[in-house]
Amino acid sequence: MTPSIDLSGQTALVTGASNGIGRATAVLLAEHGAKVFSADFRCPEEDQEHFHSLGITSLACDVRRETELASAIGAATEQTGRLDILVNNAGIGMVKPVEEVTEDDWDACIDTNLKGPFFGCRHAVAPMRATGGGSIVNVSSNAGLLPRAHDPVYSISKLALVGLTRSLALCLAPDRIRVNAVCPGPVGETEMMNADLEAADDPAALTGAMIAASPLAAAWQRMIDPAEVAASVLFLVSDAAVMVTGTAIGIDGGKSLGVPPRNC
Repeated sequence: MTPSIDLSGQTALVTGASNGIGRATAVLLAEHGAKVFSADFRCPEEDQEHFHSLGITSLACDVRRETELASAIGAATEQTGRLDILVNNAGIGMVKPVEEVTEDDWDACIDTNLKGPFFGCRHAVAPMRATGGGSIVNVSSNAGLLPRAHDPVYSISKLALVGLTRSLALCLAPDRIRVNAVCPGPVGETEMMNADLEAADDPAALTGAMIAASPLAAAWQRMIDPAEVAASVLFLVSDAAVMVTGTAIGIDGGKSLGVPPRNC
């Protein structure tokens, strides 16, 4: 915990909070005093005891469906009378060359990674405006800072999410609603990462390659921890970042900076 950050009296909704970055974020916000709502289409049994102990409420929500997002945000607002924090974390990966991408693939990736955050923001504006402001954090990716050849549709969705973040930051500043993004990767112990490793012919080699592509991850010889991403989200939603909006913070160990010299 960071004792100087106190979110007491604030309401937060985190999408995709059943695992990885979303779960770590929901837990950290609750530990700092926020009343947290987890919006996910799954509510794993293993989460329930820990969530209950922290006062986290689980809501069923498929972010690809605007009506379900509106319902989740409405439920959180009705229970507490406010919405101060929205973390658009739900997302999926898609590792496919462009010529193999189907229309269904496109829709699944764009609807989850871009449409969901947009309509989450749309429905968060009114309750945030009603209480004098709020903070939205979109979870993008280092692919939102630097396009990648092996997952072009995923990269498109995350690049667009950074653009959405900046555009809405301009639109909503007069209402004291801040909109920022975090751009993590490679992050271990997430559903997306675990699925990629399980599908790999040599999971150990893939793990090594991912670590090697990030200068700081290579220096520490490990992937980024979900809790390290959550810590940046905590800062962005806190009063310490009251003048921070429209940013896209790379939490990728320098991966999006470029290719370092071989002797680095």
